[in-house]
Amino acid sequence: MAEFQDRVLKCVDCGADFVFTAGEQHFFQDKNFKNEPKRCKTCKTKRQGGGGGFAKTETMTTCSQCGRETTVPFKPTQGRPVYCRECFLSRKAAGLSTGAAAG
Repeated sequence: MAEFQDRVLKCVDCGADFVFTAGEQHFFQDKNFKNEPKRCKTCKTKRQGGGGGFAKTETMTTCSQCGRETTVPFKPTQGRPVYCRECFLSRKAAGLSTGAAAG
């Protein structure tokens, strides 16, 4: 069995050095992960859109159906309709979800 030692790696996003601990290396081996981490914890969290699970992007927009101002948990794509929660749920319940093919 291999002896693990802490190793210093460089983050591909911010260029900062971070420690790939012996414990993390052991975990990676146990899970049969082939690649070592490329990002520090801060950049990895940012990339995953996390930070506690609720730190995602929120955008103020106008509902395409009722015209009310609403907040959505994503950045809307130009040319695509955006719905407030109530309109989204009513459309979903009615089977009118966008992008779904009627079969």
